[in-house]
Amino acid sequence: MPTPEELRRLQRRTLIVVVASQVLGGAGLAAGVTVGALLAQEMLGTDRLAGVPTMLFTLGSALAAFLVGRITQRAGRRTGLGLGFAAGGLGAVGVVAAAALDVVPLLLVSLFVYGAGTSTNLQARYAGTDLAAPDRRATAVSVAMVSTTLGAVAGPNLVEPLGGLATSLGLPALAGPFLLAAVAFLAAGGTLFAFLRPDPFLVAKDLARADDAAAARPPDDDAGPRRAVPAGVVVGATVMVLTQVAMVAIMTMTPVHMRGHGHDLGDVGLVISIHVAAMFLPSLVTGVLVDRVGRVPMAAAAGVTLLLAGVTGAVAPGDSTGLLVLSLALLGLGWNFGLIAGTALIVDATTPATRARTQGTVDVLIALAGAGGGAMSGVVMAGAGYATLALGGGVLSLLLIPVLFLTRRRAPAPA
Repeated sequence: MPTPEELRRLQRRTLIVVVASQVLGGAGLAAGVTVGALLAQEMLGTDRLAGVPTMLFTLGSALAAFLVGRITQRAGRRTGLGLGFAAGGLGAVGVVAAAALDVVPLLLVSLFVYGAGTSTNLQARYAGTDLAAPDRRATAVSVAMVSTTLGAVAGPNLVEPLGGLATSLGLPALAGPFLLAAVAFLAAGGTLFAFLRPDPFLVAKDLARADDAAAARPPDDDAGPRRAVPAGVVVGATVMVLTQVAMVAIMTMTPVHMRGHGHDLGDVGLVISIHVAAMFLPSLVTGVLVDRVGRVPMAAAAGVTLLLAGVTGAVAPGDSTGLLVLSLALLGLGWNFGLIAGTALIVDATTPATRARTQGTVDVLIALAGAGGGAMSGVVMAGAGYATLALGGGVLSLLLIPVLFLTRRRAPAPA
């Protein structure tokens, strides 16, 4: 059995490796967020289907979340996350090939596979919680998430130079960010596979089994009968699903909305980079607040912040870069509150014997919610306009408040 000091050293090492992988993974996920809809618009020739890329890579991320969760439960974080990032990198390569050859079916399949990288980047946040103390779990999540900021913010701001690089290689300009995604995802997977040793999740499982044996409790076996879903899992999943739908729906159509009002790719990159920064950069503060103020109050704050984002986007003139920056910054901040609070609720309510599998299943729901939001966003915008889409996403997020009110007494405290 490792000593407490050895566990602290392993936790520090785990966070260092996760930080390195998240910096790389953040650069990879920014490609799809920034130019995915524009690439589809260009290749498909219509705005109405511009939400298809988000739908596809979120559907791909749903499948990846399920598989990564199952693989992690059996073989640990190192194997599950490493394979997920590798799949995302291969998908990015396929997107570049599809753009070069102008083959729409290849684009659609590749975007689906690319989703594995975005899902894996999100699931890596759980790795920091495996050996964290109960009152430090949200803070551990925040360390992983804030590390994504460097790559994720740099990615959108590299749209124009990467477009120039792609053009110099004989590729369409919008394929450039996916070149970066391919390298970034493959490097992130390689980092985790090479350095996440010993595996923190497997160590946590061994510690839980040892505690069960010492207390003469029957082991909570991975393959044992399914039990009722804990209230904390239901609450945490609901928080993350609703925040994901609101965030993805508005974010997906903002680049298309901006291009329709004469903004260039530099403006689009600026708005999206600030949005992504707001998604991840506040994490260190958010994690501390979730640990100290509480999971439920911070989840409620997510709903209010997302409503403000939707209202701001709805009233912003199409040519106002400043108000769109504010709207997308609030959108990212609200998502950040909801994701960290929801993640902490999930970890609190599970044990190592079922935790990774449950986390994977919840992330499937989050991805499917994002897919639905991405698919419907184009239809809503084409039929009713961007203002209606933004306001609708903000109002939807307010459903968090009654959900939290009805379930607050049932949600468990950290244990």
